[in-house]
Amino acid sequence: MRTYGVVLAGGVGSRLGLSVPKQMIKVAGKTILEHTVAAFNAAPEIDEVIVMVTPGWTERVATLLDSHYPKVSQILEGGSTRNETTRRVVDALGDIECKILLHDAVRPLLDQRIIAECVDALDNFGAVDVVIPSADTIVTVDDEDVITHIPNRSRLRRGQTPQAFRLSVLRNAYERAVEDPYFNASDDCGVVLKYRPDVKIKCVLGAEHNIKVTYPVDLFIADKLFQLASESSTRRTPEQLHSALAGLTIVVLGGSYGIGAEVARLARDAGMNVVAHGRSTTGLHVQDSDSLAKALDEAVAEFGSVDAVVLTAGVLHVGPLAEATDELVNESIAVNYTAPVNVARASFRHLKASGGHLLFFTSSSYTRGRENYALYSSTKAAVVNLTQALSEEWSASGIHVNVINPERTNTPMRQQAFGTEPPDTLLPAALVAQAALEMIASEATGLVIDVRREQRSATHRPGGVAGITDEAVFGEAEESQL
Repeated sequence: MRTYGVVLAGGVGSRLGLSVPKQMIKVAGKTILEHTVAAFNAAPEIDEVIVMVTPGWTERVATLLDSHYPKVSQILEGGSTRNETTRRVVDALGDIECKILLHDAVRPLLDQRIIAECVDALDNFGAVDVVIPSADTIVTVDDEDVITHIPNRSRLRRGQTPQAFRLSVLRNAYERAVEDPYFNASDDCGVVLKYRPDVKIKCVLGAEHNIKVTYPVDLFIADKLFQLASESSTRRTPEQLHSALAGLTIVVLGGSYGIGAEVARLARDAGMNVVAHGRSTTGLHVQDSDSLAKALDEAVAEFGSVDAVVLTAGVLHVGPLAEATDELVNESIAVNYTAPVNVARASFRHLKASGGHLLFFTSSSYTRGRENYALYSSTKAAVVNLTQALSEEWSASGIHVNVINPERTNTPMRQQAFGTEPPDTLLPAALVAQAALEMIASEATGLVIDVRREQRSATHRPGGVAGITDEAVFGEAEESQL
């Protein structure tokens, strides 16, 4: 039997307070819909993908997906309810027998394992639901919100999607439902349970991260989950980095010392053509747009292309804003924010030609301004917004834009600002540089990548840093400095 993945993208985003369907909001550089379609498109068990969209959005979705996902065979308008949309899917497939997986478009973090287990389960069952155990106590209440029953939590599960069926079972259940004047079901397994009670519905274990983007906080959570998934999938040994990056050209701005110097060193070890500029080495000022354009043009003239541009330069002045001189304020804004803007403008045409990467650096203070760090914190927040905006603006040009957010790092800039600190409390610059090259070797875009001591254990060997095994850790880290 052929297997169809059906993406149910008929939501309107009212609970998110949006004027566009919530599946069209971008997270981690792509729309939520694209992430979900990509999961089905990548699954070897799926033969075709059908996308059911909000009425009036068919052409825009077709333009968005274009030819990027070859398994997409149909884009159809959904109905006014979930059940009506499913009926339209059943009608579109006709009388054939097949396996069908129905999945919420706004669950973009779907595991390949879940898809595979649903498809396999349909060999022995007519219907499959994806569920996870309930970590919370569930109560039953009456019309006055008084508790009437507390079910045994050990037998309770929370439903997710996909829900999977043999098409003949789902079709017959809906045929019977039509004859019921009191028909009402919140999902498709509910229809089968009520109208085909003879069919056993097998449960497949879902995943806590298979969240449904419903409320504003879900957008933030989804973005962070994509970040963690990207970190896990992009980690590479020095040998893997060499395979991915050898022969490419990288321009490092701020490459005189600290993280920039380590990026340049590891890039050379990975076989890249390296052009490193710094105020104390080549005299390049990153806020000078003419100098930036000249440096990039010279790199292209020498190596034929620029495949990655990394900006690590920054200045940190500690002290009350009210006491800051005009010179200090102007320098902080020029180096920490005007420079990223000018680097982006100068890099665009070169990175568009190569389908390359632009990589910035931020600080954990971007999430909350810190006392005596007002200029630094605010400019680093601006860099994060710039990254996210450019990742969307440049996605059609094939350019990847990301930003690294390291915790406190052992660099000359930090030593100058804070003096000598215990080395075991600081992140080695080489580990941050390793994370930067991993991002350049990936296809990720629009991400803020946290680099933490808890995440990375390093074994130094010739050619770079390896042995990165620990899981990512949530939570706001201490102040990071370049």
